[in-house]
Amino acid sequence: MPLDQNDLKQIKEVVVEAVDPYFGAIQKDFGQVYERFDKLEQLILADHKKRIEKLEEEVKALKELFSVK
Repeated sequence: MPLDQNDLKQIKEVVVEAVDPYFGAIQKDFGQVYERFDKLEQLILADHKKRIEKLEEEVKALKELFSVK
């Protein structure tokens, strides 16, 4: 006996009920992962900014040492 639209609708409802809690938990976990990546990104950007500023100071000192303007 082939499945009709009503059968398919009932199957879909059962599957959604079974999967929905897991989907919500996975979404929450991904949210936490994204937050961690954001924190890591901010740390890396701050480190790069400090390193660039240090390099700029060193270049300035070298220019002064060699009297280059």
